[in-house]
Amino acid sequence: MTIYRHKVDFRKLSSERLEQWAKIPPAIASDCMNRDQAMSGAISPIAEGTTLCGQAKTVNPMVADNSASHVALEDAYPGQVIVIAADGHLHNAVWGGLMARAAQAQGIAGIVIDGAVRDAAEIKEIGFPCFCIDAVPSGPHKGHGGTVDGLIACGGCPVNPGDLILGDDDGIVVVPLALEENLLEACQKKLAAEDKIVARIEAGERLSAIQGLPEAVDI
Repeated sequence: MTIYRHKVDFRKLSSERLEQWAKIPPAIASDCMNRDQAMSGAISPIAEGTTLCGQAKTVNPMVADNSASHVALEDAYPGQVIVIAADGHLHNAVWGGLMARAAQAQGIAGIVIDGAVRDAAEIKEIGFPCFCIDAVPSGPHKGHGGTVDGLIACGGCPVNPGDLILGDDDGIVVVPLALEENLLEACQKKLAAEDKIVARIEAGERLSAIQGLPEAVDI
């Protein structure tokens, strides 16, 4: 078993900055990135109403193995989101109740896995934010290893250590750290514009007219 760990140095966002980002829905952030940077819809929260906002700690494990995830858990700082590229494998869970409790005790913001978890009821009960594809009773192996803090692909989306992870009932969006500085203002403006559209709809205007869509042609 070999676990590789990259040495990374990325810009850490302040708690004040993260509080601002926490008000931005993932859908708005994706819209402002040309409707891109969203993970597969297969990845969803195990508990309805879950939200997530934090910088990524990445894990690329061997299939069905969670030894590298334990290393990431020990290394992650409070407020980080652990993102595990489990390759969509659903026969073995790579995260469970004990790891969720340990992560919660360390102040980890949440977990994103393109694979399976177990102890779903326990994770819901303690209120630890968890996004995954599904749950399965069979647990992980610990004999194969993996890589921590490298570039990964999770849910079809590239994720670098330090990238901003946003999640809600819609799923997960990744904001590359290189785009974060200029993107927040664009997201805030987009959100304000949508609030104005809602007001116009409530005033009786048709959405198609507001968006400038052409009338249908009868044939």
